[in-house]
Amino acid sequence: MLDSESESNVARNYNNGVLNTSDQGVQSDKFEQRGQSWYVVTDIPSDLIVQVGEISFHLHKFPLLSKSGKMNRIIYESREKDLKRVFLDDLPGGSEAFGLVARFCYGIDIDLTANVISGLRCAAEYLEMTEDFEEGNLIFKTEAFLNYVVLSSWKDSIMVLKSCEKLSPWVENLQIVRRCSESVAWKACTDPTGVRWKCSENQKESSPNKTSVFSKWWCEDISVLRIDHFVRVISAVKVKGMKHELMGAAIMHYATKYLPGMIEESSSGSVEEVANKWNGGLQMIIAVNKGNHCSSPKGQRQRTIIESLISIIPPQKDSVSCSFLLRLLRIANMVNVSPALVTELEKRVGMQLEQATLVDLLIPSYNRSETMYDVDLVQRIVEHFLIHEQMEISSPGKESMVKNDEETQRGNESSKKLTVAKLVDSYLAEVSRDKNLSLTKFKVLAEALPESTRSCEDGIYRAIDSYLKAHPMLLEHERRRLCRVMDCQKLSMDACTHAAQNERLPVRTVVQVILSEQIKLNNMLANVSFKESADPQHQPIIQNRKTSLEEAPQSFQAGWATAKKDIDTLKFDLETVKTKYLELQHDVEVLQRQNEKVIKIKHQSAWSSGWKKLSRMTKITTIENGETGSQSNTEPAVKTPRRWRNSVS
Repeated sequence: MLDSESESNVARNYNNGVLNTSDQGVQSDKFEQRGQSWYVVTDIPSDLIVQVGEISFHLHKFPLLSKSGKMNRIIYESREKDLKRVFLDDLPGGSEAFGLVARFCYGIDIDLTANVISGLRCAAEYLEMTEDFEEGNLIFKTEAFLNYVVLSSWKDSIMVLKSCEKLSPWVENLQIVRRCSESVAWKACTDPTGVRWKCSENQKESSPNKTSVFSKWWCEDISVLRIDHFVRVISAVKVKGMKHELMGAAIMHYATKYLPGMIEESSSGSVEEVANKWNGGLQMIIAVNKGNHCSSPKGQRQRTIIESLISIIPPQKDSVSCSFLLRLLRIANMVNVSPALVTELEKRVGMQLEQATLVDLLIPSYNRSETMYDVDLVQRIVEHFLIHEQMEISSPGKESMVKNDEETQRGNESSKKLTVAKLVDSYLAEVSRDKNLSLTKFKVLAEALPESTRSCEDGIYRAIDSYLKAHPMLLEHERRRLCRVMDCQKLSMDACTHAAQNERLPVRTVVQVILSEQIKLNNMLANVSFKESADPQHQPIIQNRKTSLEEAPQSFQAGWATAKKDIDTLKFDLETVKTKYLELQHDVEVLQRQNEKVIKIKHQSAWSSGWKKLSRMTKITTIENGETGSQSNTEPAVKTPRRWRNSVS
């Protein structure tokens, strides 16, 4: 407000020719632009130039002084006696907003719209155009337009939020963002079937499903906002009590619009083709961000968007799809999002892992490990899934459930684990072809789920066989270690037939497969025999089985013939193994008997030869002694040399 000295100065300037349209009667109803300058159309020459950025406004002092407290301070506190130029480079709204302010000061009608109101309101606050200078000043009129026009309109509220992006922190201090966000939230949480909106009217009238159409155009309308204003709107509708499905739909739509790689690919084609499309769409971004470590403005903007979206995802389980969470996680790992938020995202994926697909899980490691895909990430997600399932089982609310509801819940949990087990087996079959995948990582992920989650081991057998194909240099003990993750008793007949002829499997595993199949056949035959002996009416059914088979459809007969052929082949292989085993056992026994005979013969021959030699020597001595005695009686003895002995004497 002007003091007495200022008022006298204003009056003096007015008497010197400063424009006063009310007293002077000078008519001016327009501005004209000449290059980078604006001129007010009047016969009185301008005495002040206001520079806003690169645009200059040639004006008169008095119209500005009569309505702006800031212009009063600038002009009358200046050290220059006759100030000719004023710089307002920090004016919110820039030259566009000041042009409207200048027209207002000259009494020219200005058209207030949702696109310009926020900038004009901030400029009025900056210039201090309060009621102290004139009744109905610019602050009062812009506030009235905001409260009674903008905030009552869905479309205008969103347009004002969009225009606030370049006006921080003024729009925050003036509560424009808060008021518009709450206005949008109030309208969005109102029943869409009972409110006529200003946007997407044609869609709402032509569609019978009002809520579904509301979800579409509500998501599209607020997706034009900057991420911080989008977060403010979502936070406001959350406070108002909007359904978490609608908030999740808006979050997914926003991410799909501003994050590359979030568009869901078609499920047609092989897993490899779809995965290559996924990865190919992100490789260029990786290459761009790799050189500057994601410090580029684009990388920082993507990181800000992802971190903001993670923080506002509703806590309810099905607010967003699991596929969306995994795609978001893929990009979050790529742009180095905060580890705490990545962990939070992994937990959210674990809550609804049974909804995931194989393509969603094939997340590249982005040079963080030696493997092509981030196997450790999937391992953590599976652990979060098991923790969440255990928490649901042990939650206090389940204790008060009725028995039927508990059984139904247990059945659903078991079904979830079976689905996740199949998903993990399919994932292992895909990543096992990576030659850099270690045996330890394969086993840890394969054994992450309890044994009870797999009713059939065919999936894990395919993964093991694929791993053995890609790693032909594994040692025998490593192959046995790999095959320990598989329960041979849970293999189907087709898998058993394949495994019995699989040369890549260790011999011990093949024997286990054959024995387990033999046990199954024996149990099946025992059950059939028990039924036949216990049920007297069972025999006629067996006798008429051939007739029933002939009356069955051709496809069933062909399938039965194939299955019977496989059973016969398996039986033949089993009998062959048994025969070979018996032959080997017989050969071993024969060899043992022969060995025992040889040892016995050698032992006996040593003793007999010794006794024979001793007896021969005794006999010769006796004969020699006898002959000597007889010769001494008849004729004189003739001494002959002893050839068989040399005497020492």
